[in-house]
Amino acid sequence: MADTQQVDTQKADQQAERKVARLAKRIGAFAKAHGGAEGQVAYIGERGARIVLVGEDGGWGDLVAPTYEIAEQAVAKSGITVHESFDGEFAAKVTTGPYEWKRMAGIQIGG
Repeated sequence: MADTQQVDTQKADQQAERKVARLAKRIGAFAKAHGGAEGQVAYIGERGARIVLVGEDGGWGDLVAPTYEIAEQAVAKSGITVHESFDGEFAAKVTTGPYEWKRMAGIQIGG
C-alpha cells in the first residue's frame, strides 16, 4: 500500500511540474509579445488561481492555474514582476480599446 501512495505522490508532483512549466511558457510568450509583463495572482476558490498579466504595451490577459501554489511557481519560473494586488499604478498600465468598452457597455445595458 505504501508503494502505491509513493507512486501516486510522485505522479502528482510530476503533473504539477508539467503544469508549472506550461504556464511559465505561456507567461513568457505573453511577455515577449508585449515587450515585457507584470502579473498578479488571485485565488478564485475551487477553480484554483487566476494569473492576470499586463504587458509593457498595455495589453492584458489572464491564465487560470489549478492551484494557487502552481500559479505562484509559474510566475516565479517565468521571471515576471508579481504584484500583491491589482490596483494603483499596476492597474493603470492596462490599455482598453473599443472592444472592451463595447463589452462593458453591453453588460450594463443587458447585451
